[in-house]
Amino acid sequence: MEILAIGNSFSQDATRYLREIAVAGGQQLNVTNLYYGGCSLAQHVDFASREEAAYEKQVNGDGESHIKATSREVLSSQPWDFVTLQQASHFSADKGTYQPYLMTLAEYVRQYAPGAELVIHETWAYEEGSQRLTEELGFANQREMYDQLEAAYEQAATDLGGASIIPCGYAFQYALAQGFSNLHRDTFHASIPQGRYLLAAVWYEFFARETVVGNAFRPEGLSVREQEFLQRCAHEARLEWEQNHSPHACQ
Repeated sequence: MEILAIGNSFSQDATRYLREIAVAGGQQLNVTNLYYGGCSLAQHVDFASREEAAYEKQVNGDGESHIKATSREVLSSQPWDFVTLQQASHFSADKGTYQPYLMTLAEYVRQYAPGAELVIHETWAYEEGSQRLTEELGFANQREMYDQLEAAYEQAATDLGGASIIPCGYAFQYALAQGFSNLHRDTFHASIPQGRYLLAAVWYEFFARETVVGNAFRPEGLSVREQEFLQRCAHEARLEWEQNHSPHACQ
């Protein structure tokens, strides 16, 4: 399976450990991340229109890649099974920032990767107490940001004709509700390794269509207890999401 993420540092966080989890699970799953820090849907469209080699091409979690590429080059470089799209985190809760850019980018993907299924990568809310959350974005609390970004991503999926959603933000909320608080670094990116591991576990469940519970891969710095807890959170959150959002469940 070949997956291309058109994203930013949030897709970098989500895909860092995906390949290792897949190998441990006996799955042939490769992921490439088109990385440009803070990139919004509007910026992706602008880069595509100018065919600018703005992206760092990160293959299977390589966060030190120096390969620069255009989105067209990467989309056309090989057959892709899935292409994921997302909004920049600071715009994620604002429905008005998605269109017309989401549809324009989707058409661009369909032109150069016609065999790929478009998938929405749901990003996550910032940490409770974050200055970015309250002072910069104006939210009263973390839950308010999540509720609004969930609604925005649901609308985005509907706009794409019922696209599947990778419920990363939902999994963060689920783990937080279970009392796990070490999910963020710098109050908005995913923590290393805990937050990144949870995200990759959700991606694995979504694409591999099997449970991550019992998977042997454990990154350095993650305790066995944390690994087992986050595996359960990823699995239970993914199942709960799909039960409640069946029109957007990956088939």
